[in-house]
Amino acid sequence: MELVLALLVGLVLGAAVAVAVCRQLGVVRGAGVTAERDLLRERVVDLEAALSDDAQTAAALAPLRDALGRVEQQVGTLERDRTHQYAALEQTMAQVHASTTALGRQTQSLAGSLNASTVRGAWGEVQLRRVLEHAGLLARCDFDEQVHRVSRHDRQVRPDVVVRLPGQKFLVVDSKAPMVAFLKAQADDLPGDERTRLLREHASHLQGHVRALAAKDYWSAFESSPEMVVCFVPSEAMLSAALAADPSLHEDAMARRVVLVGPGTLMALLRTVAFTWQQDALTANARELMAVGRELYARLGTLGSHTARMGGALQRSVEAYNQMVGALESRVLVTARRMHELEVVEDELPVARPVETGPRVLTAVELLEAATAQDARPQLDLSAESLGRAAAGTVSDDAAPRWTGRESTA
Repeated sequence: MELVLALLVGLVLGAAVAVAVCRQLGVVRGAGVTAERDLLRERVVDLEAALSDDAQTAAALAPLRDALGRVEQQVGTLERDRTHQYAALEQTMAQVHASTTALGRQTQSLAGSLNASTVRGAWGEVQLRRVLEHAGLLARCDFDEQVHRVSRHDRQVRPDVVVRLPGQKFLVVDSKAPMVAFLKAQADDLPGDERTRLLREHASHLQGHVRALAAKDYWSAFESSPEMVVCFVPSEAMLSAALAADPSLHEDAMARRVVLVGPGTLMALLRTVAFTWQQDALTANARELMAVGRELYARLGTLGSHTARMGGALQRSVEAYNQMVGALESRVLVTARRMHELEVVEDELPVARPVETGPRVLTAVELLEAATAQDARPQLDLSAESLGRAAAGTVSDDAAPRWTGRESTA
C-alpha cells in the first residue's frame, strides 16, 4: 500500500516537475523567438538601408561604368593595333635584316674588287670626272683625258686629266687611290696597334705615289703649265687618315711639287678655274666692245663732218636760190609783167618766193669737233711732261712743245 502511495506521489511530483520544465522551456523559447524576431526586423531595416545606398551608389557610378566600357573598348582596339604593328614591325625587321645581309655581301664584294689596282684606278678616274663635271667643266672643251705627251726626260707620260687654263695654259691632275691598307684598317675586331700600323702603311703607299708623280715631271711635258701636279685622292677619309698617320706627308709632297687634294679641295680649285674662264671671256668681250665703241665713235665723227659739209652745201644752195629768185623778180619778171599789162598774154605769172627755212645747225659737241677738226689751228702743247723735258734740256724735235689744236688760244 505504501509502495503504491509512493508511486502515486512520484508520478504527481514528476508530472509537476514536467509541467514546470515545459513551462520554463516555453518561456525560454518565446524569449528566443522574440529575440530572433527583433534581429530579423533589424536585419530587414539594414538590408533596406543598404539597398537604398546601393541604388544611389549605382546611380553615381553609372557614368564611370560607361567610361570604363569605352576605355575597355579603346584598350581592345589598341591591343589589336599593337598586334598588327608588331606583325608589320617584325616583317620590316626581317626585310632590314635581309637588306643588311645583302649590303654586307655587296660591301665585301666591293672591298674585294677595290683590292685590285686596275679597279681602284678606274674608280679614281670616275670620281675625278664627276668632280670635273660638277665644277661645270666640259670634256674635250675645258679638259682632256689620257693625254699622251713627252716630258723633258724623253719619257712618254699620260696624265689622267689636263685642265685648260686661260692664255693657252694647262693644269695637270692625276688620280691616285691607295686603298689596300686603308680598307684593312677599317675592320671592327682589329687591335689598336694593328690599326695604327695599317694606317702608317697606308700613308707610306700614298707617299710612294707622290714620289712617282714627282719623278714623272708632268709639267715639263706642257709648254705653259705651273710647275706642279695635282694628286687627286678620291676620298677625303683616305687623305685625312694618311695625313693623320704621317703629318709630314703634305709638306713633303709640296716640296716635290705635288699638291694633295681631296674631292672638296679639287672642287674649289676647279670652280676657281671656271670663274677664271668666265672672267677671261668677259675681258675679251670688254676689249671687243671697247674697240667697237671706238670705231663707232670715229664713224660718228666722220658722219658729223659729212653732215656739216652737206648742211653747208644746202645753205649755199638756198642762198643761190634766193639770189636767183631776186634776179628773177627784179630783172626778168618785171619785163614779163609788161607783156601782161600790154595785154599780149592773159595769164599772170606765178610769184617766186625766196626760201626762208635754212638747214638745222649742228649742236652736238662730238659732231662739231669732227666737223671743225680740219679747220682747227695748231696750238702749243703745254703738258707737264713736255714742259719737264724742256726744262731738263732733253727735248727732241719730235718731243718739243707743239701746237695740237686742242688748247685754247686765249
